[in-house]
Amino acid sequence: MRSLLFAGATRPDLVAKLDRAAADAVILDLEDAVPASAKAQARAALPALLETVGATPVLIRINAASTEWFTADLAAAAALPVAGIVVAKVESSDDLEASVAALGEGTIVVAGIESARGVATVETLLEAGATACYFGAEDYIADLGGRRSAGGEEVLYARSRVALAARLAGVTALDQVVLDFRDDAGFERDAEAGRDIGYHGKLCIHPAQVTIANRVFAPSTEELQRARNLIAAWEDATERGVAVAVFEGEMVDGPAVRMARATLERAR
Repeated sequence: MRSLLFAGATRPDLVAKLDRAAADAVILDLEDAVPASAKAQARAALPALLETVGATPVLIRINAASTEWFTADLAAAAALPVAGIVVAKVESSDDLEASVAALGEGTIVVAGIESARGVATVETLLEAGATACYFGAEDYIADLGGRRSAGGEEVLYARSRVALAARLAGVTALDQVVLDFRDDAGFERDAEAGRDIGYHGKLCIHPAQVTIANRVFAPSTEELQRARNLIAAWEDATERGVAVAVFEGEMVDGPAVRMARATLERAR
């Protein structure tokens, strides 16, 4: 999942356009995009909304387990033919396990790691059966009592920790949103930084961001060719009994080869 595009479940006009964006998946949001007074209405609208999305896989983001809407949201999502759910603000393994148990086998469960407690216990949380997770920088900093900055240094630790925990748990890591949907260059810089850290894809709040995310989180033609050439140089050196190869003026050893093979696997 390189790109997941959000739309509020109270916005049928936006939901009907989601399929055009060519996102890897779309998320119908019952949480932040829906005010408290409209939660029940949004939940009831889900079956009709699904019919308008098209062929793109659909996930439903449900409200956090600590809210009064969680149980009804989970039951509604479990009864629908969707690819999976996104559980907002996960802070307890029990709550995540309940979500996994309510869904059929093979259903995607994305855990939202977006609070101080969620980040502090992320390694344990991701052992509860999630197939993916995302880091929510805005909610995390709000919970921590910090401030967001243009450079994002204040979330670097948490952002990196979530990516590391996802790797250890063997789940897909999805990077933070960029709220300024008019700043394509800023979104691309943030996406590149996320990929450098180890994220596999990005949450998008506007169709324009999808194209950028799909490009950034997929290897370019140049990256693929370089990976093939590097592996060929390594294999040639190995056949000659040399432990370290020289490629493009650099010493190449095991870690570089693993990254090259990961690039090919990502493309596959």
